[in-house]
Amino acid sequence: MRKMSLRVRVLTGAFAAAVLGAGTFGAVSANASAQAAPAPATAEAEATAEAEATDRNVRQTTHLTVAAATRAAQAALKAAQNENQRVTVAVVDRDGNTVVTLRGDGAGPQSYESSQRKAFTAVSWNAPTSELAQRLQQAPNLKDIPGTLFLAGGVPVRAQGAPIAGVGVAGAPSGDLDEKFARAAVAALGK
Repeated sequence: MRKMSLRVRVLTGAFAAAVLGAGTFGAVSANASAQAAPAPATAEAEATAEAEATDRNVRQTTHLTVAAATRAAQAALKAAQNENQRVTVAVVDRDGNTVVTLRGDGAGPQSYESSQRKAFTAVSWNAPTSELAQRLQQAPNLKDIPGTLFLAGGVPVRAQGAPIAGVGVAGAPSGDLDEKFARAAVAALGK
């Protein structure tokens, strides 16, 4: 075995001391950091915190099912047929998206879009479109909002006072008849 010179031994010793010192310092630092950090949360506490965050960031809403929307549209169509009227009925969800549209036999081509726009208008303002048409006198610019139609024949569907859908009927010779048939649709949902 070869003998190391004094200089190499001193350098090797200094290097070993430095490595040992750095390791000890790192261990002390890591230990101090671990003590400063909060204790890990239990699974139950994490679940509670997650649920609270979800409650703040999620809103539950009520929507009509497709079956309920179809039942309502069929009731309006039947009410119109009983009075020998040819109409189209649209049911939209809370966001104004069309859920179902039924075009009765012989309904005019304009009735399809008109029924959807009346339903959209009713749910957007949570009011029958006949009432909203009267508001145009005070605010004539309302009619400029895209997708709306301020003619009688649209009514909101409410749950706990809030609008969850809209029904629009178009094609009868008067808005009063359209609205009567739309109300028949809402009444059918209560049965």
